[in-house]
Amino acid sequence: MTPTPDKPTEDIGRHAKRMKSTRENPGPSPLMGISTFGMIGWSVAVPTVGGALLGIWLDRVAPQSFSWTISLILGGVVLGAFIAGMWMNKEGRK
Repeated sequence: MTPTPDKPTEDIGRHAKRMKSTRENPGPSPLMGISTFGMIGWSVAVPTVGGALLGIWLDRVAPQSFSWTISLILGGVVLGAFIAGMWMNKEGRK
């Protein structure tokens, strides 16, 4: 007849395994989520604002039948979305 281990010993063993697993493989931290949100925001905002400023200057210097400002704002949004997508794909691989 083999002696059966008592319940508290099994609980302690499982708890120790969980603690070791958590220590070796930590999950994502809340600060990582905030930094990701900020990085995506900046990668869209900077090209958009840059396009707006360049467009305002071009509207004064070289007026056309279309608005440089609106065109370059849209271009900045597209460029920013592309940069944000590339950054998210790179972070997703980690």
